[in-house]
Amino acid sequence: MSTATYTPRLQSKYHNEVAPALMKKFSYKSVMQVPKLTKICLNRGVNGAVADKKLIDIAIEEMTTISGQKAQATKSKKDISNFKLRKHMPIGTRVTLRGVKMYEFLDRLISASLPRVRDFKGVSEKAFDGRGNYTLGITEQIIFPEIDIDKVTKITGMDITLVTTAENNEEAYELLKELGMPFKNMKKD
Repeated sequence: MSTATYTPRLQSKYHNEVAPALMKKFSYKSVMQVPKLTKICLNRGVNGAVADKKLIDIAIEEMTTISGQKAQATKSKKDISNFKLRKHMPIGTRVTLRGVKMYEFLDRLISASLPRVRDFKGVSEKAFDGRGNYTLGITEQIIFPEIDIDKVTKITGMDITLVTTAENNEEAYELLKELGMPFKNMKKD
């Protein structure tokens, strides 16, 4: 019986091409200093979830289909009377991807989903937080090939946060660029 383990395409690309390129560019002394992707967080607020509880179930199902991992409902932290919102009511969904599923999702995002965005010219390079994390806003969930457009009742967006071990924006930018993230204006070296 063979125990061959599956390695996603982007994960092997990271080990074989990206890490050596970053070691050379930033002259790290150890491979352990090279920044790497640790997790991808998908968050989605559901508009109208207070009035219609079925919207949360639909959002959880869509998020599970997109990510390949069971989504969770996020709950409100406090009461807001103007929005008819009570504490602990479901108002959104979230998924945190790590390991194989993380690399698989990033590969699908870069190669299949982002090119399906209307008038796509690349993602902004200004969405770094200063600590090496990158957040990308998606306006329509129908860009993902896993979603059946005929079954979509409401078009909503989501936030995708790529969490890295990079210590600053420049290291994170180079890491994501090497992994294939299509940035708008590629910086001139």
